[in-house]
Amino acid sequence: MVTRVINKFTHSYAIVSVLVLSGWLYSCLPGPATRPPSTSTGTSSTQPTRDDNLALGNPSRASTSDPDNYLMVKPGYVLSYNRSRGIANWVSWHLSEAWKGSGTRSNDFRADPAMPSGWYAAKTSDYTNTGFDRGHLCPSDDRDGSQEDNSLTFLMTNIVPQAPRHNREVWKNLEDYTRTLLTGNNEVYVMAGTLGTGGTGANGPQTAIANGKITVPASLWKIIVVLPTGSDDAQRVSTNTRIIAVNIPNTQTAADKPWRSYLVSVDELERLTTYDFLANVPVEVQRVIEARVDGSI
Repeated sequence: MVTRVINKFTHSYAIVSVLVLSGWLYSCLPGPATRPPSTSTGTSSTQPTRDDNLALGNPSRASTSDPDNYLMVKPGYVLSYNRSRGIANWVSWHLSEAWKGSGTRSNDFRADPAMPSGWYAAKTSDYTNTGFDRGHLCPSDDRDGSQEDNSLTFLMTNIVPQAPRHNREVWKNLEDYTRTLLTGNNEVYVMAGTLGTGGTGANGPQTAIANGKITVPASLWKIIVVLPTGSDDAQRVSTNTRIIAVNIPNTQTAADKPWRSYLVSVDELERLTTYDFLANVPVEVQRVIEARVDGSI
């Protein structure tokens, strides 16, 4: 009788041990069943969020130690400012429905108070009668979630001399199209910047305004990365991810063609700018998608 009890106890102990060990092993494996609820939206979430504006990488490795590649972080976007040129090299921002709202266009163009001491800070009057628009890199309509969000897009570090028709037609059409990509539960990452020197505005060609303090770029480029709403965005970019890249001459006549006429590959923009776009995306994915021109497959 004693032997039977001992054997029964030993058998029960073994079963419990196996169950405990199995539970421990299962808890170490990936899977939602044994994990506490996440504070992240998760890759399967349909809830749009305001994500890191530089999530896909810092293309020029901008920092606060280089005046011609000077990193400036705003609540709604991140930019690399070029002191010598008086304009941004590039601006990067995230866009989802979480950034959208009922804020109205503030139109309060103004010098950026974060400009380092001793640097020339562009003023809205620098553009008066120049024949160039005060053109946004991060658009006003991408930041209407609140009045404060919208107002920040009117800092002059986000503004460049842009040919009026370029700004109001071909560039605007691309901006409008970008926002339509949010339908179907998508989010996008956008990088836009300037390249070269010398554009043609309403008064003809110019290389600079404000007595040479503000360079007129030769072209404006843009990269748009389209993703389904989720988290860990850089790692979710795949070889099937859609990327739109354009380089549009900063001239009045550029608007004679639709923005699709200016499609290029990200590789081509990297060659022209010497930047490393999508640096946080896996290298094997970059090789595929950066070589592709949108619509080519």
